[in-house]
Amino acid sequence: MTDFSLWLSQAPKALDKTAAAAALARQSQLTKPAGSLGKLESLAVQLAAMQGQAPQAEQVHITVYAADHGVMAENISAYPQSVTAAMIRNFASGGAAISVLAKQLNASLDVINVGTVAALETINGVQDQRIASGTANFHQHPAMSEADCYQAMQIGKANVDYCQQKSTQLYIAGDMGIGNTTAASAMACAMLQLPAEQLAGPGTGLNAQGIAHKARIIREALQLHQAQLDSPLSILRYLGGFEIAAMVGSYLQCAKLGLPVMVDGFISSVAALCAEQICPGSRDWFLFSHHSAEPGHTTILQALEAQPILALEMRLGEASGAAVAVPLMRMACALHNQMATFEQAAIAGAIS
Repeated sequence: MTDFSLWLSQAPKALDKTAAAAALARQSQLTKPAGSLGKLESLAVQLAAMQGQAPQAEQVHITVYAADHGVMAENISAYPQSVTAAMIRNFASGGAAISVLAKQLNASLDVINVGTVAALETINGVQDQRIASGTANFHQHPAMSEADCYQAMQIGKANVDYCQQKSTQLYIAGDMGIGNTTAASAMACAMLQLPAEQLAGPGTGLNAQGIAHKARIIREALQLHQAQLDSPLSILRYLGGFEIAAMVGSYLQCAKLGLPVMVDGFISSVAALCAEQICPGSRDWFLFSHHSAEPGHTTILQALEAQPILALEMRLGEASGAAVAVPLMRMACALHNQMATFEQAAIAGAIS
């Protein structure tokens, strides 16, 4: 068995049931009616079970993985492929949404180029781990070779290893890659055995005609590769993107190490679904930040039995929705850890 196969076979870390029980018990003792803080209570308990202690969400790390997609040759996006490289520069210069949000959160931010079409100049704040000049056009060929897919996953794994050494308390992965909603939609169709029309959406702003064309491209690709789409790893390889594979690798390693993940929107959730199908139980380590306006996200959330924290009609990607949810997680932790108990406040009996 190769080192990669051995890593894949490792089970996710078990949640700490004792910490979860202690957190639930504390919630029942706080000076409030039981359940009156709603999801803020369950989020604190969930995070406590992940961390094995009183929940904390101060040390947040965000990684944006960026890459290009060969399926752009099929005219499936409202934006040109050059936008991927332009946005990488924008991340580094601080002008992108996630750059602003990371600064507001005092979160560390990595930007990793895993496969733009053209090699980029040296950019301060961008890690050049470019595997190839984008993926192949999966409408005609497998998106990635097996070796390239595994390399992308290992880039995500290594990033999480680095974060673990920095005592990160919450990990967020974001995506950047023009054309990647097509790749993610195709992957989701294959993983859930659903028709392309159910999961293809506007992405960066396609009209109804553009969405229908996108669905046709996905449907034809699924037919082309049907015999090979027999496992989540094969689905990732044949239909995915370098940045999606890196996210899958990062999510798997978070689950194996026991590092909580805040999942972003549609593409991140497809990567989370892929990680769960590769290594069942990984989903225990995922918190879901928001309900994306991308139509297919509803189906993915249902498949993951996920209840997102927010519904703000966001569909930007690049980890923006996950970042916006962090202040609520911090509030949930503060309330859980700092509110007085009935005993401390000398209040007799529970409030009903």
